[in-house]
Amino acid sequence: MQSQRKKTILSKTLIHFVLMLVSASMIFPFLWMISTSLKTLDQVFSIPPKIIPEEPQWHNYIDSWNALPFTNAYINSFKIAIIAVLGQIITCSMAAYALAKINFKGKSIIFMAFIATMMIPGQVTMIPQFILFKYLGWIDTHLPLTVPWVLFSAFGVFLLRQFIMSLPNDLDEAAIIDGANHFIIYTRIILPLIMPSLATLGIFTFMASWNNFLAPLIYLNTPEKYTVPLLLAQFKGIYITDWTLLMAAATTAIIPILIVYLFGQKYIIESIALTGIKA
Repeated sequence: MQSQRKKTILSKTLIHFVLMLVSASMIFPFLWMISTSLKTLDQVFSIPPKIIPEEPQWHNYIDSWNALPFTNAYINSFKIAIIAVLGQIITCSMAAYALAKINFKGKSIIFMAFIATMMIPGQVTMIPQFILFKYLGWIDTHLPLTVPWVLFSAFGVFLLRQFIMSLPNDLDEAAIIDGANHFIIYTRIILPLIMPSLATLGIFTFMASWNNFLAPLIYLNTPEKYTVPLLLAQFKGIYITDWTLLMAAATTAIIPILIVYLFGQKYIIESIALTGIKA
C-alpha cells in the first residue's frame, strides 16, 4: 500500500515537472519579447543575456508607435476583424442550423464536402484566389481580407453544427406545433442556446483575422491600407533590424488579443464542455 502511494506521488511529481518545463518553454518567447522591448539596441545581443534590463527603455513604445502609421493600421485591423467575426457568426450559424435541424436531400453530402475543404492546404488555393480577386478588381482593397471570411468557414459550420445537434429535438417540435417556422426557431430558440459556441467562434475568428499576415502581404500595396502584422514587418530592414522597436510594437499588438481572450475564455471552456467537439 505504501509502495503504491510512493509510485503515485512520484508519477504526479514527474507530470508536474514536465508540465512546468512545457509551460516555461511557451512563456519564455513572450518574456524575451517584453525584455527586448525595454532594452537598447546594443543590449539585445549582449553576452551574457539579461532578461531584466538595468534601465528599462520605456520610450521604445512611444518611438515604435511614432515610427510608422500604427493608428491607421489598428483601425484597418479592427475593421477587418470585426467584419470577419460578425460575418462568420451569421453565416456559419445559419448553415449549421440547416445542416443540423432541417431534413433535405443531399444534406450529408454537403456536410462531407464542408469537412473535406478543411483538408485542403491554403497554399493550394492561393493562386486561383489571387486570379479571381484580380479579375474582380479587389487587389489593394480590404475585400479579399473580409469577403472570404464572411461567406465560408468549414470550421465554423462544423463547430456550431455539433453544438446545435446536441440540443433536444423536442424544442423544435414544440415550436413547430405552436406555429413557428424555421426562421423563428433559429432566431428565438437556437441562437440564444448556442451563445457559448458563437462566442468561441468569434474569439477564434478575431485571433485568426488579427494575426493574418500572408493575405494582407499578397493583396495590399498601399501603406495606408496595411494591417498591424504587415506594418510590424516594416521594422525588418535589408541590412539591420531594429529589434527594440519591433518587439515594443509586437508587445502592443498582442494586447487586443489578450483582452478578447481573457473576456471570452470561459465561453471556450463552456463550449468544449457542452459539445465535446465530436468528430
